Amino acid sequence: MKAAMYYGVGDVRIEDIPEPKAGPGDVIIKVESALTCGTDVKTYKRGHVLRRGRGPGVFGHECSGTVVEVGEGVTKFKVGDRVATHNSATCNACYFCKRGQTSMCKSRVGLGGAFAQYVRIPAPIVEQNAFKMPDDLSFQAAALLEPFACAVYGADEANIQLGDIVVINGAGPLGLMILRCAVLRGAHVISCDMSDYRLEVARQLGAAETINVSRVEDQVKAVRDLTPDGRGVDVAIEAVGLPEVWEKTILMARKGGTVVLFGGCKPGTTFTVDTELMHYSQLTLKGVFHTTQRHVEMAFDLICRRVITPEVFVTGQYPLDRVVDAIEAHARQEGIKNEIKCW
Repeated sequence: MKAAMYYGVGDVRIEDIPEPKAGPGDVIIKVESALTCGTDVKTYKRGHVLRRGRGPGVFGHECSGTVVEVGEGVTKFKVGDRVATHNSATCNACYFCKRGQTSMCKSRVGLGGAFAQYVRIPAPIVEQNAFKMPDDLSFQAAALLEPFACAVYGADEANIQLGDIVVINGAGPLGLMILRCAVLRGAHVISCDMSDYRLEVARQLGAAETINVSRVEDQVKAVRDLTPDGRGVDVAIEAVGLPEVWEKTILMARKGGTVVLFGGCKPGTTFTVDTELMHYSQLTLKGVFHTTQRHVEMAFDLICRRVITPEVFVTGQYPLDRVVDAIEAHARQEGIKNEIKCW
């Protein structure tokens, strides 16, 4: 089969590799839709902490498809079923899983890459985080499962309450998905980004206010000026992945407010928090990573109920042999996400 193989920073090659085979509990799907992600951009441009020490592998991690083979013991799916799948599952046995902090599982099982004609869904993912699609759900919509599950988890961890003022720094795919969740929770949402196009999408998804940060001298002041008496927002969320934006996000929160640091930064970078601000304002800072099985299930239900739709998020389409072009376009913020057609 043809697959996009990741060898390292700036090195992705389209190659012919053996088709995967289903082991016990596994499922093989023909990839019908695969999507680009900000994590793909980061991995291509600068590497990723989760790929340290790993050899070449199939690139990508968001996909949906049709079952072409089931392994021994599989009863959940049959050949011909249309499947939405997340990209990971947890062991449910390590220290973190036992404490309900499954996003930090020490033995997480991952999908073998999405930018390929066929993908093996490992048994733990089949059991925990793969779903038979309703007949009226598109493959594009189903491929949104992985990022939306992360967004649902991030919004849940932010503990957004009805009537809260929330700022979301970054109107990329994850920022927009978190925005949608915040609006559903009854929040007054301020969306910040450098792209007029993405800010218009934010308004379509329910943002009450938008700020193009390239047109303001002081982003923190611009956000605080949109809150009563300039006190700051109840919840401030960073969905960019830059230390300087982490620091600005913290300064946007009111006294007693919550800050969710969602965007993953380059390994080895640091950020600074003023100790006086942290202490006397009683801020809560939360790092949030990945998702949990419960939030994957929640996300799938919300996708089936059309809370988010691919028409908003999937704005470009590329053949498999142009996957690098798709990643570069995503990096340039052309549209929101790109679909990779593997056939």
